Amino acid sequence: MPLQKAAAKLSRAQAPFPLTLRRVEDFTAGITHDQPTRRQSTLGPEWDKRIHQLVAEWGAEKSPELIEEIIMTALKMARDRMGTADLKLMNRSLKEMRYAAKVFAAYREFRKVCVFGSARTLPSAAEYRVAEEFGREMVAQNYMVITGGGDGIMGAAQRGAGREHSFGLNIRLPFEQRANETIHGDAKLINFNYFFTRKLNFVKETHALALFPGGFGTMDEGFEVLTLMQTGKARIIPVVLVDTPSGTYWETWKEFLTEHLYKFGFIGAEDFHLFKIVHTAREAMQEILNFYRVYHSARWAGEQLVIRLAHLLPAAAVADLNQKFADVVRTGHIVQGTALRQEKNEPSIWNLPRLILTPHRRSFGRFRQLIDAINASDLTA
Repeated sequence: MPLQKAAAKLSRAQAPFPLTLRRVEDFTAGITHDQPTRRQSTLGPEWDKRIHQLVAEWGAEKSPELIEEIIMTALKMARDRMGTADLKLMNRSLKEMRYAAKVFAAYREFRKVCVFGSARTLPSAAEYRVAEEFGREMVAQNYMVITGGGDGIMGAAQRGAGREHSFGLNIRLPFEQRANETIHGDAKLINFNYFFTRKLNFVKETHALALFPGGFGTMDEGFEVLTLMQTGKARIIPVVLVDTPSGTYWETWKEFLTEHLYKFGFIGAEDFHLFKIVHTAREAMQEILNFYRVYHSARWAGEQLVIRLAHLLPAAAVADLNQKFADVVRTGHIVQGTALRQEKNEPSIWNLPRLILTPHRRSFGRFRQLIDAINASDLTA
């Protein structure tokens, strides 16, 4: 089924709330938005004019200035005396990012959850059954599921989600590998040559992360997302560590963090709020849904953090947030308001109410606690 037709079918059948509220979020939470679209350097008036004319004749509906700058960068590379290997790396990376963005663009109105776990998990394992149930539960809540496209936990989650609601981000390896039977041959299966372009798309396209027991790859993806959130380089999303009802995999992992990272001072107490351990598929689903119960999204507008909400909070709730999170605010207070001028490039969510604050850019685990408090505030105020 063509991408556009599939997206339209999903839109009619499953949109959980008005599509005007659905969007692709900048995974850097507004840092990318704040980058200028105008060129910071040129090739000189003559070449600038020729490139501008080329782009105008070819046609570029969105941000033609950025297209022009990409062309300029490519032309500069031609004179940088770099090796063929570097040129091939940059060329293939850009091609992979461009194609992946094209595939995901047809489904931008749907939230997505990324599932990681061991490719070696057998269908007879309890973890496999939990992953399959989780995929089914998330699709029932109008989410789509992204995995690495392999077998084991990935195949289980996509089996539960179904082909129509799945994305597979497969990696080409030197030994024989094929995608799982659910996603094999689907237009939403994307093959990557490089792990870094694949990992970028995992983070860029997902609104939640579910980690099941796994090996190096699972640890790699999990720590990547936690590092990006801890350092403020990616937006805060729910990260659930899923096990079986009697499983101790993630408790053992957390014990390692506590004994060898936290006690040595390599991470802070607030970092433990960036993830949550659960033992059933339903718990994992509920944790993700609760994260977006009132909180919608956030972005930076200069030094201000703008938190978009599904609805207004009671005045007492805002006052309570100011009291509990005074350490987060660098200057002023947390105030409830409307969209800022810098958000005009996001018209689909212009009418959502906002919480606006000027925070310290550190201790991002406290930001996660703030989101949790926002989601509970209209229940406790």
